[in-house]
Amino acid sequence: MKYIRQLYDWVLSWAETPYGAIALFVLAFAESSFFPIPPDALLIALILGARKKAFRFALICTIGSICGAILGYLIGHYLWWTTSYEFSPVAGFFFTNFPGFTQEIFFRIQELYNHFNFWIVFTAGFTPLPYKVFTVSAGAFSINFPLFIIASIIGRGARFFLVSVLIWKFGPPIKSFIDKYFNLLAIIFTLLLIGGFILINYMV
Repeated sequence: MKYIRQLYDWVLSWAETPYGAIALFVLAFAESSFFPIPPDALLIALILGARKKAFRFALICTIGSICGAILGYLIGHYLWWTTSYEFSPVAGFFFTNFPGFTQEIFFRIQELYNHFNFWIVFTAGFTPLPYKVFTVSAGAFSINFPLFIIASIIGRGARFFLVSVLIWKFGPPIKSFIDKYFNLLAIIFTLLLIGGFILINYMV
């Protein structure tokens, strides 16, 4: 935990440099495929320092995240399996170094893809679920790539623009609220959205 906290503080330190926007893109890119710290913290810090650039920062964060998602997909698609369809050393590295990313979780994600497809990508992109786990798994299971990109754009874009709108509108007072409740609200919103579409489909 001490290591993660140091990494978190290092990420935030970029907000005080002229390279904050570049760092935001790189962080969003890396977090979608292998980096443990989500870009939201840096996004919030940058907007607090320049609220007029809120939507620009949200766009940078979204584009970086989608590019990273593509990298994660390619890792899963081309580097995850050996020629005999056993786990490759790359897969072994992920299982060893990413807490919570086990073989059991990996195959559970396959079941989720089989049942929910678009929605599981959207949910992973919008909520606190570890997005990188789903981008790599999507490639490993050869999920429809255009659908994967569309769901990622909607999920990631909705997340980062929502954060940006809140900070732009309310400024520093909303920061503690986001830190405390955003993940919970994101999960509730996603469940309500999916539930609404299931209900519509059932009624039709």
